[in-house]
Amino acid sequence: MSAWAADRQRSRVRPGDPGWPSDVSWQQLNQQVGGALIKVESPIAACVEAPTSAACAQLFKSLRNPYFIGDDVALTQHLGWVDAWTSKPSAYAVAARNASDVAAAVHFARRNNLRLVVKGGGHSYQGTSNAADSLLVWTRRMNEIRLHDGFVAAGCGGHVAPQRAVSVGAGAVWAQVYDAVTTQRGAYVQGGGCTTVGVAGLVQSGGFGSFSKAFGTAAANLLEAEVVTADGQVRVANACTNPELFWGLKGGGGGSLGVITRLTLRVHELPEKFGAVDMSIKAASPEAFRRLIGLFIDFYGKRLMNPHWGEQVRLQTNNIMRVSMLCQGLDRGAAQHAWQPFLEAVSAAPGDFRFESSPVIVSMTARDYWVPTTLKRALGLVKVDDRPGAPISNMYWPGDQLTVGEFVHGFDSAWLPAALLRDDQREALSDALFASSRQWWISLYFNKGLAGGSAEAIDAAKDTATSPAVLDAFALAIIGAEEQPAYPGIAGHEPDLARGRRAAQGIARAVAELRKVAPNGGAYVAESNYFEPDWQRAYWGTNYPRLQAAKTQFDPEGLFFVHNGVGSEDWSADGFSRKA
Repeated sequence: MSAWAADRQRSRVRPGDPGWPSDVSWQQLNQQVGGALIKVESPIAACVEAPTSAACAQLFKSLRNPYFIGDDVALTQHLGWVDAWTSKPSAYAVAARNASDVAAAVHFARRNNLRLVVKGGGHSYQGTSNAADSLLVWTRRMNEIRLHDGFVAAGCGGHVAPQRAVSVGAGAVWAQVYDAVTTQRGAYVQGGGCTTVGVAGLVQSGGFGSFSKAFGTAAANLLEAEVVTADGQVRVANACTNPELFWGLKGGGGGSLGVITRLTLRVHELPEKFGAVDMSIKAASPEAFRRLIGLFIDFYGKRLMNPHWGEQVRLQTNNIMRVSMLCQGLDRGAAQHAWQPFLEAVSAAPGDFRFESSPVIVSMTARDYWVPTTLKRALGLVKVDDRPGAPISNMYWPGDQLTVGEFVHGFDSAWLPAALLRDDQREALSDALFASSRQWWISLYFNKGLAGGSAEAIDAAKDTATSPAVLDAFALAIIGAEEQPAYPGIAGHEPDLARGRRAAQGIARAVAELRKVAPNGGAYVAESNYFEPDWQRAYWGTNYPRLQAAKTQFDPEGLFFVHNGVGSEDWSADGFSRKA
């Protein structure tokens, strides 16, 4: 083997390298994809040259709109992470319109030894939807949505009964799917709580919606996928055809096994009602806050750990508990009845607790949940894409805007096993949550653990690559910090690195307190620590060897690389050099 050939096996090429494709080669690729090749230029670059210009000010205002970011080939929803990564544009991108465009891009990257990146929604905290000097497969324009009354996966005829389903292009975001399935058709599909997250990314990460305890994870609802594998072949994957590839796509992490071009997901009957409970409670002292945590944990285990309830409770360092819970299948009276014991207990101790914001319990017709009505917008309950001519269905929740254009200081997660709610463990759990809250705020996402969920949701999740820890967890604890929008090298908009590092230290201490009672809880791959040292076990547990086998079968040369993704241990941190 020549030295050049050996080096080609070890390293991918960058612009300026001898093996970088010629202009003629790029023109041929552009012809092959019908003019969909883009030479990528980031709007952020102009701000580096003129940070005080009106155009730069407008850009940073626009970076708070997730739809603006999603529609720009060069941008990602998160702009970076302190001491980890910074969002950088690819050299070229194929704005794919179909699987043939994707296959052409994959063939080109493999033949020319290029770093390949895939971006749909661009919501990766780990920075996996961007890489400088790469070829990007951008699926944003592949957003067709089609409903089926009687879907049967390819090759499964005679084995399964037809069922309601929806086929979704890989570039669609959940707001578009909810509009088509729920608002327009009065049905339900299990997607993400954040409406601008990409459908393909959520499914591959094993993601959750507000009602996952009832309807399961997004991965567990996948019926079939069309995917382009590393050999450039367009394959169909389901339980009957390419079953190992199908299993790996269900929670094995995005961008590791292939490029999904279309997904078909199970459609459920829509509950009559969705509801919400919102309040904040201030404890008079740290000791009182510890009692409040214990009071809530006891209440949750007895009254809320069931398929009706999801979303979060936040425990803050200033002794405030913020409740932002959602429910499905309950009217307002039933929701009030469920919460009555907790509200009475808080009210009975005015010397210890007071409501900073009074309890609000509401119920609404489920079909109207994602409709951005004028009243909802006026009350600040929803936000919409404010660009001229943007579809009214481009809506998002105000709380989600806190992560748009952010520069992450630190982030981590831990699944909390339901065994901690037992009488002999509850005290230790409450102590750990309190000790953690002394270091940083904690959000407990009850919909991101399946314990207490429906038997159907749990059984379906068992047949995915997602960590088995989710099956026994009553909640996912998430701890993070960020600033927004910020970007290095732009005067007046630079991230505060010193503050970010202090925050990262506080987050690490907070997580360490939780690990004392949940040492084997693992973490959720899409919302986890970039610097996680034991990511194979933390993200996938006992499922990782099987994922490695699927990687070897469908991508033996490691064309698809993402940080802390399946097979990434064989490559350098930037994905350009194969380790010896």
